[in-house]
Amino acid sequence: MLTIEQIEAAILQLPPGEFHQLLEWFFDVDYQRWDEQLESDIAAGKLESLAQEAIADFEAGQYRTI
Repeated sequence: MLTIEQIEAAILQLPPGEFHQLLEWFFDVDYQRWDEQLESDIAAGKLESLAQEAIADFEAGQYRTI
C-alpha cells in the first residue's frame, strides 16, 4: 500500500485535467460519506432535539425569511 507522501507526490505530478478529475471524484466520495453519516445520525435520533428546537422557534415566530 502507498504512503500518504507517495500519494501526495503522485497527485502533484498529474496533468491539470486529471487533477481536476481526481478532485471531482474526491469531493463526490466526501459528499457521499457525509450523506451516509447524516442519514445514520437521523436514524439514531441524534438530530431530534435540534429539529424540535427549530420547530418550536418557528412556531414562536422566531425566524426570518431570506
